[in-house]
Amino acid sequence: MAADSAERVHLSVAEARELSERAMRGIGYEPEEARILADHVIDAAVCGYEYSGLPKLLNVADHPLFQARRSPMRAVKETSVSVLFDGGNQSGMLGMYYATRAVIARAQAHGFALVAVNNIWMSGRSAYYVEMVARAGLIGIHTVAAPPMVAPLGGAKAALGTNPIAFGFPMEGDPLVIDLGTSAFMGTDLQFRQRLGIPLPEDVAIDERGRPTTDAAAARRGALLPFGGHKGYALALAMHALGVLCRGVATEESTGYLFIAFKPDLFVPLQDYRRALAAEIAAIKAIPRQEGVAEIRIPGERAYRERARLAREGIVVDRRIHDALIALAARKRQD
Repeated sequence: MAADSAERVHLSVAEARELSERAMRGIGYEPEEARILADHVIDAAVCGYEYSGLPKLLNVADHPLFQARRSPMRAVKETSVSVLFDGGNQSGMLGMYYATRAVIARAQAHGFALVAVNNIWMSGRSAYYVEMVARAGLIGIHTVAAPPMVAPLGGAKAALGTNPIAFGFPMEGDPLVIDLGTSAFMGTDLQFRQRLGIPLPEDVAIDERGRPTTDAAAARRGALLPFGGHKGYALALAMHALGVLCRGVATEESTGYLFIAFKPDLFVPLQDYRRALAAEIAAIKAIPRQEGVAEIRIPGERAYRERARLAREGIVVDRRIHDALIALAARKRQD
């Protein structure tokens, strides 16, 4: 471990992984489950998303459904190209990992697949899953209809989830990965800021009386706003409609997850597609830039660069997060 400060702790990737796995085993997860959870948050951390990294494991332990009984995922309705899973109240980072493997297997076997999951919670970064699909030589589309956290345009109360939509496309080199939420601010980052007492930016949230706020706790009681006004609201509503298809139970707190994957070679040979997309991206990056713009970046490009750098250099976490994870790891020894 490199030198620490009073407020921040530096960890190598191996140290961060070991701490993450111990913390998840400490709260009762089996070793393989702990590995899957750790892989997800470590990848987020090295991609530069601190709020979706190690702090996410504290959200698992704090989640109101964590203490409820869990059961194995099971298929409740399926065809050769589709399956609806009951997630058994598993963590979404586990449920979506297994669902992603399922959509890859079915799409590789049949050319196209649809997988839906309900009865799981808090799935993490959608980019993680669509990158898995793209690296398997498939095009992936993933969305979530999450519990209410976002007000409709003009509304003073949460009615929609943050409802992300993500795409993964195989191409030469790293896949093209696009992952965006439909809220003006990330729900996970909101939880992170509430935990550490960090204010929000202006104009992303309202309190429980519908007034603009930068207080994360007040925003949790109130609502986030949709990004881009009516456009983000419309996208959130569309993702909500798809999620209703997946939820299986008609309660507003339910979450529905949908995955679509298909082979590019339903239309063109995979290698031709990978080369063509890489050429298109190169052409976009090469167009003339506006004054003061150093580089035209592609969505996901910064994350790939950060992943390469931080895999070597390690990550830095808030000491309060680090110490809370150590406390989780100690639970099993105390039980």
